[in-house]
Amino acid sequence: MKRFRRYSFRTKMNLGIGIIVLFIAVTLSLLVGRMAASALNQQTRLRGATLAGNVAILSQDPLLAQDLLRLKNLLDDLKPSDSDIEYAFIQDSQGQILAHTFHGGFPTDLLTVNESGQGDGPWVQLLDTGQDQVLDFATRVRLGADAIGTVRLGLSQTRTHAVVDRLLRTIALVSLAVLVLALSLSTVFAGRISLRLQRLTALAEQVLMGDLNVQTGPTEACNCWESLDCHITACPAYGDALRRCWTVAGTHCHVHDASRNIEGRESCPNCPVYQANAGDEIQSLSEAFDVMTLILKQRLTQLESTERTLVAQRGLLRTLLDSTPDLVCLLDPDLRYLAVNETFARFVGRTPADVPGRTDFDLFDAAEAERRTANNRRVLETGQREQTEDRISGPSGERFFLTARVPVRDRNDQVAGVVLSSRDVSDIKHYEAQLLQAQKMESLGKLAGGVAHEINTPLGIILGYAQLLAEDAPAGSQLGQDLAIIERQAKSCRKIVADLLGFSRQRAFEIADMDLNHSVLEVISLVRHSFALENVHIIDDLMEDMPYVPADREKMKQVWMNLLQNAKDAMPEGGIIQVFSSPCEFGDRLMVAVADTGAGIGPEDLKKVFDPFFTTKPVGQGTGLGLSLSFGIVDSHGGRIEAASPVPEPYAVPPEKCLELGLPAPGPGALFMVKLPLRLAARPAQAGEHPLEKTF
Repeated sequence: MKRFRRYSFRTKMNLGIGIIVLFIAVTLSLLVGRMAASALNQQTRLRGATLAGNVAILSQDPLLAQDLLRLKNLLDDLKPSDSDIEYAFIQDSQGQILAHTFHGGFPTDLLTVNESGQGDGPWVQLLDTGQDQVLDFATRVRLGADAIGTVRLGLSQTRTHAVVDRLLRTIALVSLAVLVLALSLSTVFAGRISLRLQRLTALAEQVLMGDLNVQTGPTEACNCWESLDCHITACPAYGDALRRCWTVAGTHCHVHDASRNIEGRESCPNCPVYQANAGDEIQSLSEAFDVMTLILKQRLTQLESTERTLVAQRGLLRTLLDSTPDLVCLLDPDLRYLAVNETFARFVGRTPADVPGRTDFDLFDAAEAERRTANNRRVLETGQREQTEDRISGPSGERFFLTARVPVRDRNDQVAGVVLSSRDVSDIKHYEAQLLQAQKMESLGKLAGGVAHEINTPLGIILGYAQLLAEDAPAGSQLGQDLAIIERQAKSCRKIVADLLGFSRQRAFEIADMDLNHSVLEVISLVRHSFALENVHIIDDLMEDMPYVPADREKMKQVWMNLLQNAKDAMPEGGIIQVFSSPCEFGDRLMVAVADTGAGIGPEDLKKVFDPFFTTKPVGQGTGLGLSLSFGIVDSHGGRIEAASPVPEPYAVPPEKCLELGLPAPGPGALFMVKLPLRLAARPAQAGEHPLEKTF
């Protein structure tokens, strides 16, 4: 069946007509052959019975007279007169053979076949001699009521078969001629039809290739508005030469019922336009194909225009969504993401094309996904807008967002999804925390200043009396040693009190242009020897010809001292401190960086290193005020101080450098960068205050 479908229309038509003609010929041959054979057999039986009856009548007298010669002559005269007679013989009443036509002897087997029964006959028996089939006829010879003998006659059926064969051959020849004629005519008609179908197929393939400017139907001999002298320009068929008027819906034809449609064309066959232009089914198919391509072209033109509009709108919407810093996304009723903007995709560490189809459980941790899913599902169920403040942990860290959830409704006013817009308010939260911390530090500074003033006087008295007593104590005595301990611890307390006072009170800055490199080298020269005794080596990599910066020389020395001291304390087993200086990338600031090879600073501690009283040193080894004071000094100069750990390139110390100096392998280390402006920013000064004075 599949192979048959691949045949051409002409082949199928010829094959169909051939099969029909052959079927008719075979059926006719079988029926006519069977009928002819039956008729001839019946005729042969009738003729044989007649011949046998005539012989029986003619043999009555010779049988009574026992005239064997006459009987012999009767049989001999009978056979030449009919070529179908195979044999004939006559028996007397006792079954003795009186005469026969056999030349080579009488076959005795014939005596036992077709034995006559009661009555006159004839009795007919079909005998097969091996070479032919013979109808054997047996008829009684009677004289009145007495049977005086029997006549046997055999007729060959060869002639009957020959007649039937000639008849079948004639039918076959006639059928063959009819078949050839039918195939010739079908080829001509199929060729004409197939040419039209091939043209229609070629045009259909042309349409499939995208060319819709085709016309398969013939051009109208006369258009409807011309034939009917119609001037109804509002009619959709008016001026349309590509479509037949009976294929156009809603025409204003005054000849027909105005309420008809494309399917209801009962009155069209009586229309002169239809009669002049209508054709066969293939023409109707071609005209329908033309209408289809015309409508398809119109629809495609509309779709292309709509697609261009949609693409432009989608591009504009995508641009708007991607340009906003907010995290925008759309979820379907199953809370799967349908679309996200670039900001959202970047926040979850994916591309915008990778997010659609996923859920919150694919993008966030389990707890955050549960919380977001519950909030979104509540909006789906209630259909109410919600606004929440969310804390979200993503690949970029923990951030704070102000999230608005708005239900999306379909044309039936049913909630079909949720639009989320999340605005990052982490900086605002950070500023709030800084403001709160500043308020706390201000209160703490006032408290520390008050405490320092209260304990400074008794502490000075203790230190003074300890020094007086130490002068009177014998040298090397236990009392002298105890007083030395008291004096040393009192000085330590006085330093702590001085730091507290420096942290809490306003102090004037002495601003002058200074050389940063010279300031740094001064401090390095002071501590290099003492640091070396503790196996800490200082390497300076200062850029030459650095411009001067306006700063307080002594205050900046205090900053360098604090940074170097912290770096040394972070390497109890020894290490390397590298000090760099260079202009910043934009050229408006100068930078001094101090890097060490110590154990580094943890991420949580890194956020608090500049907080007052925060320290990772053991109790008694630090007050936690050094970096806080340094931060205040740098900030008062309009600069910034930043910390990083581990030390990034190119500030990290090479491991081979530590190996060369016999030092332990470098750890992650910590880097502190001080960036000072080349010009001071003007700000209103308070009464009695230097413009750079800073209250901590």
